[in-house]
Amino acid sequence: MTLATPKPMTMFGPDFPFAYDDWVRHPAGLGHLPEHRLGTPVAVVGGGISGLVAAYELMKLGLRPILYEAGELGGRMRSIAFAGHPDSLAELGAMRFPPSASTLFHYIGELGLRTRPFPNPLAACTPSTVIDLGGVVHHVRTPGELPSVYQEVADAWDKALQDRAELSSMEDAIRRRDVRAIKSIWNRLVTEMDDQSFYGFLAGSSAFESFHTREIFGQVGFGTGGWDTDFPNSILEILRVIYTHADDDQVSIVGGAQQIPSGLWTREPADLKHWPAGTSLASLNSGAPRPSVTKIARRGGIVIEDSAGVTREFPAAVFTPHVWTLLSQIDCAPELLSTPQWTAVERTHYMNSSKVFVLTDRPFWLDTDPRTGHDVMGMTLTDRSPRGVYLFDDGPDRPGVMCLSYTWNDDSSKLLTLDDHRRVSVLLRRLADIYPGVDIASHVIGDPISITWEREPHFMGAFRASLPGHYRYQRRLFTQFVQDGAAGAQRGFFLCGDDISWTAGFAEGAVTTALNAVWGVLDHLGGRTDPANPGPGDRFHDLAPIDLPR
Repeated sequence: MTLATPKPMTMFGPDFPFAYDDWVRHPAGLGHLPEHRLGTPVAVVGGGISGLVAAYELMKLGLRPILYEAGELGGRMRSIAFAGHPDSLAELGAMRFPPSASTLFHYIGELGLRTRPFPNPLAACTPSTVIDLGGVVHHVRTPGELPSVYQEVADAWDKALQDRAELSSMEDAIRRRDVRAIKSIWNRLVTEMDDQSFYGFLAGSSAFESFHTREIFGQVGFGTGGWDTDFPNSILEILRVIYTHADDDQVSIVGGAQQIPSGLWTREPADLKHWPAGTSLASLNSGAPRPSVTKIARRGGIVIEDSAGVTREFPAAVFTPHVWTLLSQIDCAPELLSTPQWTAVERTHYMNSSKVFVLTDRPFWLDTDPRTGHDVMGMTLTDRSPRGVYLFDDGPDRPGVMCLSYTWNDDSSKLLTLDDHRRVSVLLRRLADIYPGVDIASHVIGDPISITWEREPHFMGAFRASLPGHYRYQRRLFTQFVQDGAAGAQRGFFLCGDDISWTAGFAEGAVTTALNAVWGVLDHLGGRTDPANPGPGDRFHDLAPIDLPR
């Protein structure tokens, strides 16, 4: 008997189990507009992946997206080349993507971009992994080479997920896209666990009764690395990642992640409505987006004022930046959102993050240490200030790229006041304790590249991370695209982006909420979806996230 091939895992739900990947790939397209609406300008604020996907699909529907961007196209898909080395990149934002992000990969496929496995800890493509906890260093290539205590911690995590979060049942339901089973499990967990932190979930599990077990797990964690900086956040945030394998088997984009938004900007799709062949977002915007938005108001339509002092009115607008910018960077008319929605904006909580990259003369870390037989360095997880060290090489005769440090929250704040060279000095001193005798500095060429997202004026953080008790706030923002019951002043203005999604920090959430906004604009302008391919708003009342009582 031949066993059936397991269905692939995708980021389908669990809060809103709508098949975005099927919707965007359907031959019927995303919908149809009334003839008189074709060519209508629609504002799209923000040129990250969410804004570019929204603008791209609105253009294909026959609308004229007018893009506004405060900086450069890409948002947190920011790939920076080292000076004099255009092929050596520092990925300051998104740098690894799970295959389960099937809607994102629709666009990666359309653009013909290549991927390769990302060198996460203990991944098959990672030559070696070094774990440094409490001053004890382990050099390994596979999980089986770690001391037994690490396997015990991994087993404890699996037991906690199976006992308290029905892991296997939910994975099976998501693979089968069984909406009823998904909602049966998830709605119960949301009701029971909205008030619980990640750490509280661990501490409440019999498998994590030992503080030592919780401490090790906090340093090494699951998937891509240490997770104690996530401990204060809602356990629901973590379960969404675990259930959908968003932290597994990740890949990078050959040539840089910024190619995704920049590729959508210049791509000339064949299946355009209204526009002639050869039309792109770039051509509709005269080659460049409008500058940053300074004011959003309501008159007959949505009035956008930019930093050049140009004011323009639109029948609809899509807003993709972090929602905190509506509180400080942009003068936004209060009537565009309801009072509960403004409360949700105020309560939005962001994760901090920093990265520090250096270029090396070659991937020296692959040299063999004659004393130990190990590679002289490996992908590193440590409880010291670098926290995560990632190593990238394109061959022995090419320069190497080291992410000397990838940190979150408090660990990111430790670097906040330091300039680039001071950061490198501090990090190299800490790494010398893990790798005595390895002269990393002698291999570094050129200037470092770093980012701290909490001090970026148009971001103010890396991504949203809901705290315990925030589910109701997040639901208000996610569901804002369905406006059939909204007051007139609140219609036509659509929020999207990964901080509006249920999976903040993942490009899939930015893409899927962009598609929500596209449906919202289509509906607002009197359009409709094809009966054979209903959109997220058409299915909303069947699939809506559970609405917890006040």
